[in-house]
Amino acid sequence: MNYKFWQRKKDAPKKKKTKTREWFDAIVFAVVAATIIRVFFIEAYTIPSGSMERSLLIGDFLFVSKVNYGARIPMTPVAFPFAHHTMPLTTSTKAYWDGVQWKYHRLPGLSKIKRNDVVVFNFPEGDTVAVENQAESYYALVRSMGREQVRSTYTIVDRPVDKRENFIKRCIGIPGDVISMSNGIANVNGKDEPLKSTGMMPYRIEFKTMDFNYAALDEFNLNLGSVPAVAANTYIVDASPEIAEKLKTLDFVKSVTLSPDPAGAVPGGVFPNDPNRVWNRDNFGPIKIPSKGWTVKIDSNTMPLYYRAIRTYEGNKVEQKAGVWYINDKVATTYTFKMDYYWMMGDNRHNSADSRYWGFVPEDHIVGKALFVWMSWDSTASFLHKIRWSRLFMGIH
Repeated sequence: MNYKFWQRKKDAPKKKKTKTREWFDAIVFAVVAATIIRVFFIEAYTIPSGSMERSLLIGDFLFVSKVNYGARIPMTPVAFPFAHHTMPLTTSTKAYWDGVQWKYHRLPGLSKIKRNDVVVFNFPEGDTVAVENQAESYYALVRSMGREQVRSTYTIVDRPVDKRENFIKRCIGIPGDVISMSNGIANVNGKDEPLKSTGMMPYRIEFKTMDFNYAALDEFNLNLGSVPAVAANTYIVDASPEIAEKLKTLDFVKSVTLSPDPAGAVPGGVFPNDPNRVWNRDNFGPIKIPSKGWTVKIDSNTMPLYYRAIRTYEGNKVEQKAGVWYINDKVATTYTFKMDYYWMMGDNRHNSADSRYWGFVPEDHIVGKALFVWMSWDSTASFLHKIRWSRLFMGIH
């Protein structure tokens, strides 16, 4: 009898894997390796909307680094590989199981988020119009219908933080900054931060005459034919500061002036939806962006700004009784924040759902830093011009 049956004989022949087993092992290895790369190192994204034009265009495919700010440990660990929140080829079948939820943790990164970084993050409010499955469409509807009307008309779903829609915006303010906006110009810590040359805002263009060759405007993509005149020979179109300066040099252009929303005009849905603050998308603030460890005084002036961050993002029970604020059933006159927060805005300022509508972005919603465009596809172009060759492997600034 062999009492050492557990020891493998040196001359025992190795069992050869079948082709099926080899293929299975290779697929499992590839899925695991790709998932690790996607979660902890780099991931591909696409631009679905024009909120970042002209920095990023609809149809841009880009790589986002998870290493720069530190990879976020998955908060919803049980999920279908390579899917975000819904299964491939479906619009409502969940690609994850939310029965297991881990607390927020992030690995050390190469740097902190800096002002003007282009950042990918999860939609902070979590509200999504279920029938359209688009986070951005929620705020488009809020602007046109009002928040309460949208909520009474549509079904609203709320996903785990790391399974919400991915947004991409420019970081305008970092923790501790004081941000405001006047006549369409952002101001950070008392210093104006004009849009980069790619950023789009409405400009009022008055022509000396309309009797000119319209081909002279082709390079500016103004689409005058699709915008109604607001006065004789006068149009309001979206353009960048760089384009505005070039238009001023044309001999048939009389004037080009920035045309933001006037102060006092309050469209529905502007943060913080406080009737005591007459703010709009071009005129708001000042607002101090919370930072980890910062203590804010709790009163009727500050709570409209920080209520959601204290309650929803930081997980506290917040109530007001007889004019007194309670946090976790205790009277509260101050609150110290547990996380850093950021203020994100689109470069295409008048076509962007951003922090002006939903406020601060908490650090646990940050996905990564946009690095470069590896492919750009223009679905409206002719067959031979669908690939935007000049944008291939273009860095993002």
